[in-house]
Amino acid sequence: MNINIEPIKLTQYSHGAGCGCKISPKVLEQILETSQTTPPIDKLWVGNDSRDDAAVFEIGQDQAVISTTDFFMPIVDDPFDFGRIAAANSISDIYAMGGDPLMAISILGWPISKITPEYAREVVEGGRSICAEAGIPLAGGHSIDSPEPIFGLAVTGMVTRDRLKRNDTAKPGNSLYLTKPLGVGILSTAQKQGKLKAEHRDIARDNMVRLNRAGLALSKLPGVCAITDVTGFGLLGHLSEMCEGSKLSAELMMDNIPLLPHIDYYVEQDCIPGGTNRNWDSYGYKIGNLSEFQRRLLCDPQTSGGLLVAVDEATEKTMLQILRDEEHVPEECLLPIGQLVEKDGKQPLITVH
Repeated sequence: MNINIEPIKLTQYSHGAGCGCKISPKVLEQILETSQTTPPIDKLWVGNDSRDDAAVFEIGQDQAVISTTDFFMPIVDDPFDFGRIAAANSISDIYAMGGDPLMAISILGWPISKITPEYAREVVEGGRSICAEAGIPLAGGHSIDSPEPIFGLAVTGMVTRDRLKRNDTAKPGNSLYLTKPLGVGILSTAQKQGKLKAEHRDIARDNMVRLNRAGLALSKLPGVCAITDVTGFGLLGHLSEMCEGSKLSAELMMDNIPLLPHIDYYVEQDCIPGGTNRNWDSYGYKIGNLSEFQRRLLCDPQTSGGLLVAVDEATEKTMLQILRDEEHVPEECLLPIGQLVEKDGKQPLITVH
């Protein structure tokens, strides 16, 4: 933080944190239900039907514009870091579609009577720094006086048809990879509860500010069949969307799923976000038997989480080389976490071994 005034705890001004603020999948489905019929639009390559990460609209010559927005309340106390995390999370949707981000505009809600504008400036500066890292301008925005601090971005990107990656185009036999470890929601809750050890305070932040630009690198590989990013619905929620859209089932290997350090300790301390239970209540009936520990990890709401990638066997080695050598993805994320299989009506949508 760059301002020389008394530090405050941003998280004390919000009832939720990061993508844990998201409305649960079950409630969101009720909100989005509509009786209106909209005629098909040929140029709309990706709309809301598949619950994908962004909308994609053709602008000619097999090129399309990608449009997305994301915003939430503070997940960390430092305003500059809050801005960085929110920006990385927003830009991630463009990368998850295989796209190249072009520009962003900010979305800011600020309780002016409670927190001075200098802190809001630091939030925006944090967002601007991540935009610069992604090579795009923060080109404008909109702000309101709101009861709780809110920040995020609306981001525009570009993609060609041959590089577009959807969440509903996975194939049977695809291996699954996750490019960031799980556990952000648990560590963030530990911080809010005052249980996070000082030596662990940067673990979640450093995970959240890392850009998912690997999606752009992987877009050139046709054998990368589907990509989505893992955020507020947890790994099981976003994998459920991939499975249902692709009409497949998934088998996960718990031992290969990457986790942030010290997660076991904080699970034992009961540092579980409210969003974890809301997630399970929304889609748990689709999932095979889980232990309590597995449920707490696999439904944990992630903020600026990793990319969930479905890749065919012939492309796997090339993909791993790109992730390791070009994108510097952590070694623990270079193991397959599971596989997609033909859907069998007798088995759960997702099974965890």
